[in-house]
Amino acid sequence: MASEQKQHPSPNHYDIVIVGAGPVGLMLSTCLARWGYKIKHIDNRPEPTATGRADGIQPRSLDLLRNMGLKSAIMAHKPARVYEVAFWDPPATGGKGIARTGTWASCPDFIDARYPFTTLLHQGLIERAFIADLEKNNTTVQRPWTITGFTSDEKADPEYPVSVELQHVDGTFKESVKAKYLFGGEGARSFVRDQLKIGITHKDPIAYVWGVMDGVVKTDFPDIKMKCTIHSEHGSIMVIPREDNMVRLYIQIASSTDPDFNPRKTATVEEVQASAKRILQPYSIEWERVEWYSVYPIGQGISDKYTLDHRVFLGGDACHTHSPKAGQGMNTAFLDALNLAWKIHAVEGGLAHKSILETYEPERKDVAETLLSFDNKYAKLFSQRPPSSNEVAAATAQKATAGTEENEFIKTFKESCSFTSGYGVAYKANQLNWSPEHPAQSPVISKSDALVPGRLFKNADVTRVVDANVVHLEQEIPLNGAFRLFVFAGKPSVTGQALKDLAAGLAKKNSFYSAYQRSDIDSVSHHERHNPHSRFFTIATVFAAKRNEIEISRDLPALLARYKDNVYADDRWSRNFPDAKAMAHAKMGLDEERGGVVVVRPDGYTGVVVALEEGSATVDALNQYFGAFASKKLGEEQAQL
Repeated sequence: MASEQKQHPSPNHYDIVIVGAGPVGLMLSTCLARWGYKIKHIDNRPEPTATGRADGIQPRSLDLLRNMGLKSAIMAHKPARVYEVAFWDPPATGGKGIARTGTWASCPDFIDARYPFTTLLHQGLIERAFIADLEKNNTTVQRPWTITGFTSDEKADPEYPVSVELQHVDGTFKESVKAKYLFGGEGARSFVRDQLKIGITHKDPIAYVWGVMDGVVKTDFPDIKMKCTIHSEHGSIMVIPREDNMVRLYIQIASSTDPDFNPRKTATVEEVQASAKRILQPYSIEWERVEWYSVYPIGQGISDKYTLDHRVFLGGDACHTHSPKAGQGMNTAFLDALNLAWKIHAVEGGLAHKSILETYEPERKDVAETLLSFDNKYAKLFSQRPPSSNEVAAATAQKATAGTEENEFIKTFKESCSFTSGYGVAYKANQLNWSPEHPAQSPVISKSDALVPGRLFKNADVTRVVDANVVHLEQEIPLNGAFRLFVFAGKPSVTGQALKDLAAGLAKKNSFYSAYQRSDIDSVSHHERHNPHSRFFTIATVFAAKRNEIEISRDLPALLARYKDNVYADDRWSRNFPDAKAMAHAKMGLDEERGGVVVVRPDGYTGVVVALEEGSATVDALNQYFGAFASKKLGEEQAQL
């Protein structure tokens, strides 16, 4: 979906300059390129990642990649899938060697995941999927180029305040460009962060040096195709299965608790292999080939700021560093970029006041703080004591036995699984995430515990009315930079008038929906499914009825019927809601007869939930919600001007 963008003053003027073509830079570039922005994207490496580096895609990230249409390109490489984690420790009965002490689900049943597994393949293959998509949208990564300086001055140039100096890494060519924004996604040694003089706060004085090795092995260790944490008297290893019969081994080779600790300590491939052989005894392991090997120190650090002026931003490893144990680096980077991308789009496209850019740092820094605290606790928990099989069984059970109190291990397990899967990531209240302190104070705004503003919209299966396909409701509207309005329409016989009043309210010139009408609306294709009226709002309607009971032209007013391909029957059964007549309504905590309206942010997080009422109350409440950050006056305020 190309955005309606103004012409740039000259060829060297850009909407954004992105430094670094790792996961965070590529996600940001891909989103903005799809939405029609002019991007200067550089990376100091001559080629994309050849092998190694980050490798784990968590369940929520896989949802996101599918929503972007990139999942199939990544899964074509036949990555490993981790459904369970195995724990190996010294035998409880004494003796030498290691024994399996338990397993647990990588993404247990109490997490409502569409894809309950971790996907594993090397970062380069993931990068290539993004790069191919960028090329389709006339954007390329300029290599090998680096940034040598920049300034940001809105007083001197309010529209293109950022001046950036770029240079080929061999010094042969230089380039000066102007931009609206600059993004530093060039990793832990960020030039942009250093130039801004933004410090890194280290959360814990403990630091480790790790060896990491990807390769093909020959072994009799029975869980080599599983993710494993192995503790032995000779040290610890984490085993990660990979694509193409490979396996990744993380081996701790030094700790700050060592008397001769040196954060620059290194080790050869042969030394790390010898260590792995000792740890895995009585099992044997030999390497057919080593594809990638690295030694690096791990500390838990977080950037003091993500931006100083909301023109120059940081994201990914430039903001947060931590251990690799939970596989969070790339996934957190994806969500940093997505959070910033849609907010820049909302501002530059004219929907939102630039103050929403001020929500990027608190939303994403809070997640990073949670990640580092979790990472610290997670590492200590498994260093102190392995879980018993009884604890593992209790932790993976969907429901705790009534009257029993979960121990610290089980609580941590559940919290960690929810967070690492991505489904537990939540944002605090602000103008985008409704709370009782929000400017929108309508009595029809819901305070349900099922759909919480700042948390992800829930997964649900429904039947699409036009073709009887059973689909995933949360995937039906792609990542297009628009807010998603899910109208849960209840029973047609009950909500008919409320739907007419909703459509009438949306059609008013001063509503949030009509105020941002497309300038090219008269030439929009009849087949435009998601954005026929506005680039910033997409509507889906879900009836609590059987598909054959729904007639779109009869049951929906014309404005809502225009989105006919996004009309669904809530008629699928779920074992988690066995008595519900309309499972999706019930799952969202909405009345199965009267429904409600759910506003979902462009990144998939719930913004506000509003009752579906007859009269103007529903649209009035939505105008209040969007009015908290919209660039125009909405509703009655505008009508009185």
